[in-house]
Amino acid sequence: MIDGLRNLLSALVNRPALGVFPGEDWPAKLQNVLMSVAPTGLDHVTTMMCGSCSNENAFKNIFIWYQSQLRGKAPFSEKEIASSMVNQAPGAPKLSILSFHGAFHGRTLGCLSTTHSKYIHKIDIPSFDWPIASFPKYRYPLEENVRENAQEDARCLAEVEGLIEAYAKKGIPVAGIIVEPIQSEGGDNEASPEFFQNLQKIAKRHGSALLIDEVQTGGGPTGKLWCHEHFNLDSPPDVVTFSKKMQLGGYYHAAHMKPAQPYRVFNTWMGDPGKLLLLESILKVIKQESLLKNVEKTGAKLKAGLLQAQNEFPTLLNSARGRGTFLAINCASTKLRDDIVAALKQKGVLSGGCGEISIRFRPALIFQERHVDIFLDKFRQVLKELK
Repeated sequence: MIDGLRNLLSALVNRPALGVFPGEDWPAKLQNVLMSVAPTGLDHVTTMMCGSCSNENAFKNIFIWYQSQLRGKAPFSEKEIASSMVNQAPGAPKLSILSFHGAFHGRTLGCLSTTHSKYIHKIDIPSFDWPIASFPKYRYPLEENVRENAQEDARCLAEVEGLIEAYAKKGIPVAGIIVEPIQSEGGDNEASPEFFQNLQKIAKRHGSALLIDEVQTGGGPTGKLWCHEHFNLDSPPDVVTFSKKMQLGGYYHAAHMKPAQPYRVFNTWMGDPGKLLLLESILKVIKQESLLKNVEKTGAKLKAGLLQAQNEFPTLLNSARGRGTFLAINCASTKLRDDIVAALKQKGVLSGGCGEISIRFRPALIFQERHVDIFLDKFRQVLKELK
């Protein structure tokens, strides 16, 4: 990693405005770094700075694509051009993005209309009239509640389809659906591969783009570089956003999503070459040290330890879940959850709260089995103290 960072100097002292004057090596860097780990079937990438601006600009990309389907190859009309300048249709059409209760997609203005995890992010801020569907809430253990959870999937999917139809009748058609592979800030809520497969079918049936938000889950913590790879989708999603572990933000998209005109999705920096060099070094280490296999191995041990803890302390814990080391467990109350997180911190362990009663665990990709033993020992100490 340190050797790789020596190449950062020129990128740090001379940051280019990538949208208008990228360095001559920028296309090759995109191809060799970001496109080397692109989700299967997505052969275009647009770089940004953070997760919020990645989702925000992906929304714009979806709206542009949706309108281009209606317009065909016709040029913008004079009426469209004039009305867009005063925020009126047809140039500024009424379109929507469907999201899910409990979701978090960012704090910028458009993203806030799809974020539903904490009121403090949203209060006092105007929002669009966009549909919000229920995300599955599963019973655990999963293997003992297969029928009930399948019914929950069906309920939520029926609600999605009903909202798409209702908003079409309202004159605010759903141009896209945004969903997290695992709702992170909302409580580490997971859904089955079958849920995502059928959600994609609904999107296709209604002519809506499917945007999978991998800002939290991307980069390897679930045991795959992209969490949606666990879902065996019939075809690639239309858009996948990323940030966090990927060092810079952006979104991958299919060829059909590419705007026909330049400057449709644009800002001053359009990403950061320095962060791409960091990512290049990180990806090399992930490959050289087989860190995705490491995540699978340590994640399995950590999850087994969490399941054992909830069996040992059933009045305190329940519903251990997740993929790889991207794990969570529920507590009996919000206060208990906060007390556990605080007590762990006093013992040198960083964890986090999410949702109303969940603790989320986010160890680094280099987290080893010996670290699992250290954590589980301290976790049991805390649980005994609070029992």
